[in-house]
Amino acid sequence: MIQDILIYIFVALFGLCIGSFLNVVIYRTEEEKSFAKGRSFCPSCKHSLNWKDLFPVFSFLFLGGKCRYCREKISIQYPLVELVTGLIFVLILNFKFEILNQFEIFQFLNIIFWFYVASVLIIIFVYDLKHYLIPDNVLFPAIIIAGIYRIFEICLPAIGQGFSVSLLNYFYAILIGAGFFFAIWFVSQGKWMGFGDVKLAILLGLILGFPNILVGLFLSFLFGAIIGVLLMVLQKKEAKSEVPFGPFLIFGTFVALFWGTDLISWYLNLIL
Repeated sequence: MIQDILIYIFVALFGLCIGSFLNVVIYRTEEEKSFAKGRSFCPSCKHSLNWKDLFPVFSFLFLGGKCRYCREKISIQYPLVELVTGLIFVLILNFKFEILNQFEIFQFLNIIFWFYVASVLIIIFVYDLKHYLIPDNVLFPAIIIAGIYRIFEICLPAIGQGFSVSLLNYFYAILIGAGFFFAIWFVSQGKWMGFGDVKLAILLGLILGFPNILVGLFLSFLFGAIIGVLLMVLQKKEAKSEVPFGPFLIFGTFVALFWGTDLISWYLNLIL
């Protein structure tokens, strides 16, 4: 029991650190700079940050949300991304891995894959929310890695669910998700849906498979409709205003990833 708690604490702290790195990736993708080179610096005054400024969340709180050097406000995005990443990593560990005290190389690879997928989705969520654009340099490698992972998962039962899941499940999920969004994009000539959402749906299909993709899509449109109505009520958006759909897709994907099977069972029990 104590060992499990320590593992969860470690994963949460690890998630905070990864979240800090994701902020760097997001910022340098915006600036079209390499995130693999150079020290972290303040976006306002460009002063290189000291090690004391780099503790996830804690540095933000200690500095009162302001840069140590120029006293400009630090975006709330930074601690939020760190906290959300830590939370999602803990949820992944809780929902995807039941046995924590048995180290196996394939289990370790599984964990790395799901942490990577979660990180990519968080980057896309924030970037699309800010710029109404899904970065291909983040999305395309994730699609390739997820596709390879699914092939190995089917061929080598030791690393995943094995032959209990067919590649057709993921093919159907991609066909439903990407096909549906492509149809909207094609009919509206890009006015109702961006092509980036079509490409994102390919990744989501590889993550969720069938039938969880249906849960993810339904929740995405549900949350999108609710937020859209709220924004209009608050007069922050007009009916014709553009709203990025990627964040809703990713939010629905996370919910479906953790609770999709339960939601499907609940719905079937409700109607049968």
